[in-house]
Amino acid sequence: MPALTAGLQSKGRIAARLLRARLPEALSVRLLPRASRYDPASVPPPVTAPETPVRLFIGPANFAAQGYAWARAAERLDGVGAVNMQYRGHADYGFPADYAVAESVWSFSRKWGTRQRDAVGYGFTHVLFEAERSLFGEAFDKVVAREAAWLRQRDVEIGMVCHGTDIRLPSRHVQLDEWSPFRHADPQWVSALEARARANHAILDRVGAPVFVSTPEMLLDRPESTWLPIVVNRRRWATNAPVLERSVPIVLHAPTNPLVKGTNLIEPVVRALHTAGEIDYRRVEKTPADGMPGLYADADVVLEQFALGMYSVTSVEAMAAGRLVIAHVHDQVRDHVREVTGLDVPVVSATPATLGAVLRDVLERPDHYREIAARGPAFVAAVHDGAYSARVLSAFLGIQS
Repeated sequence: MPALTAGLQSKGRIAARLLRARLPEALSVRLLPRASRYDPASVPPPVTAPETPVRLFIGPANFAAQGYAWARAAERLDGVGAVNMQYRGHADYGFPADYAVAESVWSFSRKWGTRQRDAVGYGFTHVLFEAERSLFGEAFDKVVAREAAWLRQRDVEIGMVCHGTDIRLPSRHVQLDEWSPFRHADPQWVSALEARARANHAILDRVGAPVFVSTPEMLLDRPESTWLPIVVNRRRWATNAPVLERSVPIVLHAPTNPLVKGTNLIEPVVRALHTAGEIDYRRVEKTPADGMPGLYADADVVLEQFALGMYSVTSVEAMAAGRLVIAHVHDQVRDHVREVTGLDVPVVSATPATLGAVLRDVLERPDHYREIAARGPAFVAAVHDGAYSARVLSAFLGIQS
């Protein structure tokens, strides 16, 4: 019966989509659920391509502003102009984007999708799909492989960039890491993530384009991929605020997804230290992007994640601010960064089992850890300010870096 119900629901959605496609947009939008409706008069014009020999389009996810940041990195290369695109939903953090469109328009406006398709297909030379997501919405019924094939027919070079959860296989991760968030988790949640990741791997296989990953641990999920480092504007995060000079250090944790960041695994320890007056623990969530630099400047220590084995945007931003970053980072990640850059990642390693001891050591040896924190800005300048990422993109863009 559940299978029959699901099948009927799927057929109903297809029928509704076909009906909307035959109606003028002013009428078809009225068939949408109220929360998904939009004003057809407010639909933006399509994207405009830059006037450069090489024109890169990146979209549509822009997680943590990385699409925007990679576009700026690409523009460091001679003759390259780049535009990133993001669809914005109700839960939007206000990350910068060159081109933004309401999620409802991206999802349901065939007119917008068709115009955007033509603007990209005839205006750009290269396209990076983020997180295996559709660029043109209704124009191709959100089927990425069809979009890629259409673009290739117009001599557009295609690449794929993965952000993490989109291709991370829980079945692999639980075998690798005893602290994996997929251990002892809701089986339905894990099963859904596994199914989504496998579906996205199938999209990558079908498209058959170069694959980039934003963090090195994803190389285990997609061995033939290339690491495209996270990019931050280090000047935005730079601060002269002292670090580890107060008797009770401020310890910040800003989990974007507490379940996969291991928040529940570490909070008993850090809250006990907070209650004892040894640290000032602050957990922040859903803070707008423009509020984060001030929070990092006020902190001494930033706790990143303790379940996935990687370092992500949070760590990079905190390192740029000269804060002491503590996270659970796999040796594979450290080894890969050292192999390709010659540098060690200045993130202090800890697991949920060792974090308490590490924090107490920070209290006892602040000078030692202050020196580690001081290495952060230089590491970010060398690896994560865009220059290195531009070199990674240069081969895909056909540019000598």
